[in-house]
Amino acid sequence: MKLLVTGGAGFIGSNFIRFILTKYPEDEIINFDKLTYAGNPENLRDLEGNLRYKFYKGDICDPAAVEKAVGLVDKVDAIVNFAAETHVDRSILSAGSFVNTDVYGTYVLLETVKKHKIGRYIHISTDEVYGSIQRGSFTEDSPLRPNSPYAASKAGGDLLVRSYFKTYGLPVIITRSSNNYGPYHYPEKVIPLFITNALQDRKLPLYGDGKNVRDWLYVEDNCAGIDVVLRKGKEGEIYNIAGESERQNIEITKLVLKELGKSEDLIEYVKDRPGHDRRYSLDCSKLKKMGWKPLVKFEDGLRKTVRWYQENRQWWERIKEKQKEFKQFYADWYNR
Repeated sequence: MKLLVTGGAGFIGSNFIRFILTKYPEDEIINFDKLTYAGNPENLRDLEGNLRYKFYKGDICDPAAVEKAVGLVDKVDAIVNFAAETHVDRSILSAGSFVNTDVYGTYVLLETVKKHKIGRYIHISTDEVYGSIQRGSFTEDSPLRPNSPYAASKAGGDLLVRSYFKTYGLPVIITRSSNNYGPYHYPEKVIPLFITNALQDRKLPLYGDGKNVRDWLYVEDNCAGIDVVLRKGKEGEIYNIAGESERQNIEITKLVLKELGKSEDLIEYVKDRPGHDRRYSLDCSKLKKMGWKPLVKFEDGLRKTVRWYQENRQWWERIKEKQKEFKQFYADWYNR
């Protein structure tokens, strides 16, 4: 299979590319990435020289660039779209780029699928499109009630994908996963931020009362789920991918500190963000019926993740040191 993976230099995309090339010796991948602040060529440095892997820099909002990427092989069998603006905090401060990438960029890719009659389009979405839930879990049929500009932009992309299936019969599938964690995660999201801050003996800024609940999915388990959907999923369908490991944010914070042998004095409660969803929970029984299930227990996955950041300090220290914008963003955020 020949895949065009958009956003493949990011966290989940880079893990997916490595997963596919390792599992399928005949598969080929074109990694199409704009290399924004969260897209890091270092994530896939080990694949340089691999004849089954090509990188092409470009923006999914640029039809000409997408066209060139598709033309790098004789026939693209499928597009897997990871490209997105994803950080809720950033979307609250500046929503425009999220709407552009997550909605218009999706439109450009769908038009490409239609034009070239590409056999499958996998759209990577998020549990956040469903909003917050007090009890029970969201199914694929639950209504969309996004509560942040990020979640709304992703929901907009999802609806556009659905419309292209209904109107044009495009071979599209949507996956919605719970919170991912693991290696190569950009250190602005909570787990890598807290791990790296703790390693530097810096404060761990915890929103509100710290009791917001998230379901955590190890990134390799998500990659395996996406792979099942890619090869066995039904066109026009949506598949939830869940870790079935719900934890309060304060639990996560204390586990990180315990794993690193650091004091809980590093916890700093900060002003909660607007529209902060209280709890996410997904029902993934639909995908489990296809033979998939999460394999990595949360405590084991967190331990592996902590070890990766300990052993790859150069990777994340370079990001934190070089990105003045990264530091300024959090200064603006906490002092807003």
